[in-house]
Amino acid sequence: MTAEPITYRILIVDDDEDDFFITNQYIKNIKGYNFNVEWRYDYKSAMQDVCKKKYDLYLVDYYLGAKTGLDFIKEAFEKKCDEPIIILTGRAAPELDAEVMHAGAVDYLIKGEMDTEKLERCIRHVIEKSVSVRTLKSNERKFRHIFERSKDAVFLIDVETMQFTDVNEATNMLFELDNEQIKEISILDLVVNEVDKIMIKDQLQSGEVNDKEIQMNNKNKELIFGILSLSKESDSGGKPFLQGIIHDITELKKIEKNNVRIEKLGMAERLVRTLAHEVRNPLNNINLSLEQLTEEMRSEDANLYLEIITRNSKRIETLITELLGASRPEIILKENDLVDILKESIDTASDRIILRHIKIENSFPDKVLKINADKEKLKIAFLNIIINAVEAMEENGLLTLHLEELKEEYTLSISDNGCGISEDNLSRLFEPYFTAKKNGMGLGLAATMNILKSHNATIEVASKLKEGTTFLITIPKTM
Repeated sequence: MTAEPITYRILIVDDDEDDFFITNQYIKNIKGYNFNVEWRYDYKSAMQDVCKKKYDLYLVDYYLGAKTGLDFIKEAFEKKCDEPIIILTGRAAPELDAEVMHAGAVDYLIKGEMDTEKLERCIRHVIEKSVSVRTLKSNERKFRHIFERSKDAVFLIDVETMQFTDVNEATNMLFELDNEQIKEISILDLVVNEVDKIMIKDQLQSGEVNDKEIQMNNKNKELIFGILSLSKESDSGGKPFLQGIIHDITELKKIEKNNVRIEKLGMAERLVRTLAHEVRNPLNNINLSLEQLTEEMRSEDANLYLEIITRNSKRIETLITELLGASRPEIILKENDLVDILKESIDTASDRIILRHIKIENSFPDKVLKINADKEKLKIAFLNIIINAVEAMEENGLLTLHLEELKEEYTLSISDNGCGISEDNLSRLFEPYFTAKKNGMGLGLAATMNILKSHNATIEVASKLKEGTTFLITIPKTM
């Protein structure tokens, strides 16, 4: 069964009715197409039809009273009219031909030379072209929509300079740069590791970079983990460019890192509780025996030795209690003021701060910030970080505490300008019994992690050797 030809709606805009009848008759003689032809003799009513997008093709006389076909084309484009326009004129003028074509007309016909064959060829060419153009524009709108709405950073890069030439909103948000700022820099300027920069350049020699995990910095030098893909493409003129996408996995990395920490803390907790159980049983027997011996042995020498045994037994008991407290602190949550807890933590560390001549800069909101917390335990967590910061600095160092209120949480940064922490040590910082201090036990930051975890808080650390360290703590608000 043969499909019915598509009906094309044509509007002829001509202030001469005789010219309209002649043109319409030529159109009727065209075979193989269905045309629905209408006529407008004035500019204003024709432009109203343009706004309504009622027609597939416009045949427009060049002279329309005070207006011209050029005016018609320009206004139609301003009104977002995508439909093709053919200009009709009563005289041949090469400069006029160039002018209307440059303005956006798809063709230019001289009325005196027009016949059915020429008009058919022109209309057929315009219809075929308009179908292609519409398809291209539809695809462009579709892919532009995907480009702009993508949650991944999608961008185009100049092959020679490696600078951004076009980016979507997600790219701006990822690097915290606006369009003007980001177009002034190279993507390689944002990559942290030199090895990654070399890898990108080498792989682009073969045409593309496929799903490579890299580390990048945003405007504020905050670390971003991303999956990068780049490919070489060419525009319609054959000019090469790079098309790229970055999938941000920073949060996944944080979760992965936190899960590893929790797993290590869980293993340490099980080990501590097992050891505590194994040690406490014989320790209880020793203490019971001591009580009996104290009654039976009354000599001066015996009392001396018994006191030594008793003192060391109590010391072992205290150590066991401390170990258990570090692995699983008993938390009693009550409504507290976060600012008050911080100030008391600083006061507790004041002697050490004064002795080392450390300068403190605080930035706290001037109001009560309510949280559900075990005040004493949270003070211990903050104190451990503050003391570590003080010990990492030379005399006259600077300790900075900045507390900020967000929509659902508070963020606290504790920064020092001390010696910094190496990458190897940074990855093990919260492990129980890991310490870089000569006489340390490695329980302070492990206890801090457990306390913060018990408060549904998170902690992240950023550090550079010889520059300093920042602890960033996020604490949920009281709901």
